[in-house]
Amino acid sequence: MDPVSTTTRPIAYLATAIPSLSETFVYREIRKLRDLGWPVTVASLYPYDAALEKDFSDLTTGSITINQAKNIPLLLLECLLHPWSTLRTLLGAAKDALVPGEPMSTLQRAKLIFQALSGIYLAGRLRKAQVRHLHCHFAHAPTSVGMYAARQLGIPFSFTGHANDLFQRRALLRRKLERAAFVACISRWHRQFYTAIVPEEAERYQVVRCGIDVDAWTPRAVSPAADRPLRLLSVARLVEKKGIDTLVRAVAAAGREVEATIAGDGPERERLHALAQELGCSERVRFLGSVPNERVRQLMGETDAFVLPCRVDSQGDQDGIPVVLMEAMACGLPVICGDLPTIRELIDDDDSGRLVPSGDAGALSACFDGLTDEARARLSQNGRAKVDREFSLAVNIAILEKLIRH
Repeated sequence: MDPVSTTTRPIAYLATAIPSLSETFVYREIRKLRDLGWPVTVASLYPYDAALEKDFSDLTTGSITINQAKNIPLLLLECLLHPWSTLRTLLGAAKDALVPGEPMSTLQRAKLIFQALSGIYLAGRLRKAQVRHLHCHFAHAPTSVGMYAARQLGIPFSFTGHANDLFQRRALLRRKLERAAFVACISRWHRQFYTAIVPEEAERYQVVRCGIDVDAWTPRAVSPAADRPLRLLSVARLVEKKGIDTLVRAVAAAGREVEATIAGDGPERERLHALAQELGCSERVRFLGSVPNERVRQLMGETDAFVLPCRVDSQGDQDGIPVVLMEAMACGLPVICGDLPTIRELIDDDDSGRLVPSGDAGALSACFDGLTDEARARLSQNGRAKVDREFSLAVNIAILEKLIRH
């Protein structure tokens, strides 16, 4: 028997775009696995932001970008060299389109054929690297392409699902759960979600947190805030599910003097600016737009509490466990968040942070009033301890390694 339990072998990672500043958990996993001796080939559906080339050359050098017209000759070559595998892959995709096992639109079904062709091209590239396992981040298009690439190569695949890829953009999820060698669940809630869809495969759904390098974050002393405004920070894409409008309303209603800094951009930007003007708190709410990761780290060192009032949006989309919450807790910031099932696995209310009813600006405002220096110190210490125990990158990469080996 091949001693896979003690050796590494070539693997590949596939996501929408690697690197991506908003998906730090993907490139952190890749870098940690490489540090541990795993040869990891990086693949993306679409080109990465060229502005990231300098800081992420270790990920971009030799990486594969799939959806480009210039790849068609290599796709045809893979089809010619491996006709039977290609026929099997395309017939499998056609069957999936006809019998997806769950509701799917006509457009989603048609896309499966093109995703199968993308998978065939990717297989040709991964064949040269002798890749023996393919892991995909996001359960929609990346895992569709990865699943067909794995079928073309005859190797196992796995995936990590997150948020809108499971809700707004869900596609062929039942089939993926049935076929994956394992499914990395970022929370126990996700594991229950998958089990409700395909219960007979529940033993292959394993909790693997999107961990952070806790040693890279130094907890700082809690500074007194009694003689100045309470400084709040939120870092998020400005979309409905993040609940930033609730934060703006809470700042306007706060019984104590507070100032909020909001880093991030998105389709809600103009509406949020107008809301702050309407409520008369625009001087106390600062919108920074998109900022690099190092600037986020700096902002966390200048604030008193981190706030993310996330909720289920009007389309049913919701957060998993945002990595930025873990980062805030790791650097000693007390965190306040909207009360969602997944978030409860990170934040124990009034112990490792505070949870407020989603969309309740009054409750959030009252929470600000209760953030005494003593309370912030307690939440800070307990929050860091919770991240150390369950959400460190080292702990969760060890679980992931074991799954890939077996």
